[in-house]
Amino acid sequence: MASPAIDLPFDRALRRLRRDRAARISPDSRFLFRRAADELLERLDLVARPFASALDLGCGDGYLTGKLRARGLEVVAADSGERFAKEGIQSEEDRLPFAEASFDLVVSVGALDTVNDLPGALIHIRRTLRPDGLFLAALAGAGSLPRLRAALRAAEEAEGQPAGARLHPQIDVRAAGDLLVRAGFALPVADDEAIDVRYSGLISLVSDLRGMAATNLLAERPLRPFGRIGHAAAAAAFAAEAAPDGRTTERVHILHLSGWAPSPDQPQPARRGSGTASLADSLKPKG
Repeated sequence: MASPAIDLPFDRALRRLRRDRAARISPDSRFLFRRAADELLERLDLVARPFASALDLGCGDGYLTGKLRARGLEVVAADSGERFAKEGIQSEEDRLPFAEASFDLVVSVGALDTVNDLPGALIHIRRTLRPDGLFLAALAGAGSLPRLRAALRAAEEAEGQPAGARLHPQIDVRAAGDLLVRAGFALPVADDEAIDVRYSGLISLVSDLRGMAATNLLAERPLRPFGRIGHAAAAAAFAAEAAPDGRTTERVHILHLSGWAPSPDQPQPARRGSGTASLADSLKPKG
């Protein structure tokens, strides 16, 4: 008997094409990814143990790869986009080609929120880590882009279209932490950072999203794109939220994830619900 078809949220081919398009756009539009990468490096600085080999998963334009190599690490860069992976390996995060225990550090910025099988990707990542290896990631989380969401609703209403899937599903801190546990990570931690960005208009926001390959990648997209009336309504709704200086504040939530590949000499976590843990505490040297 044939296995039932599995509905996947994202269009893999479109995702690769959008990442290739983003590679041709100025890196200035990827400032959020660079900020998240810098934050990841600061968190890595909290770890006293040395790392020799790393995997930069969803490497993008190579910003984080370069920073890690400057620290003396041997880094393999991987991305689903051919242009981003031109000096590395083209691979999707839930279909990793690496053998078990290949790296002692895996990092990812701005990619895991658009992977089809996130639980599977996290399991792959944990398996590619050597015992006591570290995983650090940053991705967009729940609550991101509320102004854009409202603008899209205004466009749908203006054109009489039903509500459609125009923004990606987003996970929150609790769900992210649970996924780390299910994937088998030790000492898993997830936290949320809210970042506000001020835009002169909706077009500027969409331009940045294109540069981050973060426009609609859903496999099931609305059948009819917006016309002139819808675009005008969306722009007006976005502008209606502007401050007196004419700029609208949009918010992005960045989820920061951390987990260790299990090792016999690691301290055991406290009973679930018995306390709270910070990411900084989880990154302190063990032993």
